[in-house]
Amino acid sequence: MPTIPSEQSHPPRHEPHRHRQVAESYGADTERYDRTRPRYPDAMVERIVAATPGPDVVDVGCGTGIAARQFQAAGCTVLGVEPDARMAEFARRGGLEVEVATFEAWDPAGRTFDAVIAGTAWHWVDPVAGTAKAAQVLRPGGRLAVFWHVFQLPSDVIDAFATVFQRVAPDSPFNAQSMKPALELYQTMFDKPADAIREVGGFGEPEQWRFDWEHTYTRDAWLDQMPTQGPLTQLPPDKLAEVLDGVGAAIDAMGGSFTMPYITVAVTAVRTDSP
Repeated sequence: MPTIPSEQSHPPRHEPHRHRQVAESYGADTERYDRTRPRYPDAMVERIVAATPGPDVVDVGCGTGIAARQFQAAGCTVLGVEPDARMAEFARRGGLEVEVATFEAWDPAGRTFDAVIAGTAWHWVDPVAGTAKAAQVLRPGGRLAVFWHVFQLPSDVIDAFATVFQRVAPDSPFNAQSMKPALELYQTMFDKPADAIREVGGFGEPEQWRFDWEHTYTRDAWLDQMPTQGPLTQLPPDKLAEVLDGVGAAIDAMGGSFTMPYITVAVTAVRTDSP
């Protein structure tokens, strides 16, 4: 999702796995989350599947099942691991098998897989413990692939949005700086799993795969997604309504829609030996 700058803005800045209460707030409205959060590029899913030795996939932090359903459609058998029981239940209603646990504490019960994936979720996992668990459950030749969206709001949209956020929620991480997440600002987050892969061992050299795309949001579509984003999930209803009203007016003033460029980056490596 994030993808979303707010999901990386809680101290310590590059250790969001220590602040799981934010991640666990997303289950408050599972239907909205599933409806509005961006999907992953088909080209990325296809490349991961093509580079994986078999169909058995475990999806870490599967949420409502957005990525898992895409991998299912590509021919994979997907098991979700999700700490939020509300999201897990939503994903099950969509036909997914999901076990409720954090990945670090999850018991694979001797099962092994061809791929471990995580879509906009690995930053909530302890990078070293999570990578060690991935090494444990991956078959030799299996692939770890963790991926995120980076979005770049147009500058005029940033200026309009920042004005609204600073007025209504001055302590929110939604400000002009945090809403300019150029790829280089995300690089630390991408470096962290790569460093953990090297530290844990048993993997080949990690790679980054980049996929560029864009999506046009109408006023209503963007306002529908906003309550699923970071600290907005924890705003009182009156404050949230004020934010949405202000942002809606800004989008109206710009013609009622805007186009968001996205970059989706996958950090990936191959399991090179037996656990």
